[in-house]
Amino acid sequence: MDISLIESNLINISFILLLVGLIIYWLNLALNKSKYLNNLCLFLTILINTTIGLSLLTRWVENKYFPLSNLYESLIFLGWSITFLQIIVETKTKNIFIGSITIPITLLIIGFASIYLPDNLKTAAPLVPALKSNWLMMHVTVMILSYGTLMTGSLLSFLLLIISNQQDIKIEGNSTNNTKKVLFRYKLNNTDQIIKSDSTNNKINRIKLTEVIDNVSYRIIGFGFPLLTIGIISGAVWANDAWGTYWSWDPKETWALITWIIFAIYLHSRINSKLEGRKPAMIASVGFIVIWICYLGVNFLGKGLHSYGWLVT
Repeated sequence: MDISLIESNLINISFILLLVGLIIYWLNLALNKSKYLNNLCLFLTILINTTIGLSLLTRWVENKYFPLSNLYESLIFLGWSITFLQIIVETKTKNIFIGSITIPITLLIIGFASIYLPDNLKTAAPLVPALKSNWLMMHVTVMILSYGTLMTGSLLSFLLLIISNQQDIKIEGNSTNNTKKVLFRYKLNNTDQIIKSDSTNNKINRIKLTEVIDNVSYRIIGFGFPLLTIGIISGAVWANDAWGTYWSWDPKETWALITWIIFAIYLHSRINSKLEGRKPAMIASVGFIVIWICYLGVNFLGKGLHSYGWLVT
């Protein structure tokens, strides 16, 4: 069997598994976290990650270089990175909320790469001289991993904004603490004690949930930011080696710097407790949009060293 056909079949299988995973994850949320479905969700995610990884491996074997030289390959690797991070976080936290938002994004990524992209952006071509470097694997791998990590953390921040239901949430201390105190006051009287107790319990549950999401989001972004920093630095070194300049203000480089600044502001506000409640989550949510502009927008619409030449006129 043709190895390219094997790769195509693996991508199709991963797409189907993502559809099934999406249904099961959301069904599990509706059923209030069944232990059986929790295990099934994790198993499906591992299977999806393995299938996507095998598709990358077959492409690597076929083309004799690490598959990160075009948009199609980077999208597939991005899907792999997000599901890999999802597996780690779900294993550590035993919380399926992350999968409920990352599985749909991964499904869209894989679907866009396999269905919507034109064939000329899917076809592997011989590497140009500038790409025949060990920096290709170093720089692009770290950058894609940082994108996947920061996207996941930003999505969790966006989820926190939705769950908080436009109510200001005051979280005392920052997320580096293992436990955080959320203070609120309530008063019960004898006539409506049951009703108010239920309302208070709902409020407590919502606060606990926002604590968990906030903590996980902060830690994920805290992990992704150094990856982004390393990726930008390695890209500058590679650019100097290939083109004789560390920084040329290419549109991609400019938006990578903007992305770095956005998440630097988020982390600075959290570490120094300058902003409270929903405001840091809003910054991280803006970061999600900025990442996609950096990753896809400037590549399609901008002219520069990183353009894919599809929408460029």
